[in-house]
Amino acid sequence: MKTMNPELRVRARRVGGAGFDPALPEDHSLIVAGVLRDQFQGLQSMINAVPVVSGAVVDGVTTLPAGAPAEASALLEAGALHFAFGIPQGMEGREGLPGEPGPQGPPFAQAVVDGVTTLPPGDPATVGVSFDGTDVHFSFGIPQGQTGAEGQSGGSGPPGPPFAQAVVDGVTTLPSGDAATVGVSFDGTDVHFSFGIPQGANGEPGEVSLEQLSVAILGTSANSNAVPQMPFNATPNYDPDQFQAVIDKINELIQVLRR
Repeated sequence: MKTMNPELRVRARRVGGAGFDPALPEDHSLIVAGVLRDQFQGLQSMINAVPVVSGAVVDGVTTLPAGAPAEASALLEAGALHFAFGIPQGMEGREGLPGEPGPQGPPFAQAVVDGVTTLPPGDPATVGVSFDGTDVHFSFGIPQGQTGAEGQSGGSGPPGPPFAQAVVDGVTTLPSGDAATVGVSFDGTDVHFSFGIPQGANGEPGEVSLEQLSVAILGTSANSNAVPQMPFNATPNYDPDQFQAVIDKINELIQVLRR
């Protein structure tokens, strides 16, 4: 019966329960049940630790320039395997063969310019073309030119005709809201003007109408300017004539103030 080498027995005791050891068992050594058991249990633990893939997701595909190497990346996240690919586009193919001649086009009557649009300076010109079965329709967009440099000052002009006076030929009242107008003419001597002036718009009614004002005046006293003042002063003693004059003056004033 073979006996285990003491050195191997010591190593078997040291490795027991420590997980999988790819160096065990050693070549030409005896089989020790504990060592093999630990190796199998270590392998099982490693297998159980392998993450479970429940699905695969392609996160994106990027087109790379022609001739670039293809790219691929993978990431395991929450049981799902995420892929991202970079695929180079194909090289430009050879030029194809000439195509067959096309059918004869429809009859052509005339060209019609539908419109011309002025574009800002510096914009590119545009041309639109359409065909309605008979006529070819064009629409153009033409940019306006840049502002040119300021020109040189011109010379003095010839003397103007003699001027006598300005004459206003007439002034016309225009409807409210119309624009004012001015006509000017020159007969060789006089400058003639004709004006058109719009009348003002009707204002809003005032706060008090004429009828309301008349009603309000009826409830007031009349003007007392027609009643003269009394031409005497009060006497120190009772004077029946003077007292009667005062009564008469009061009655006169009351009569005048009534409407």
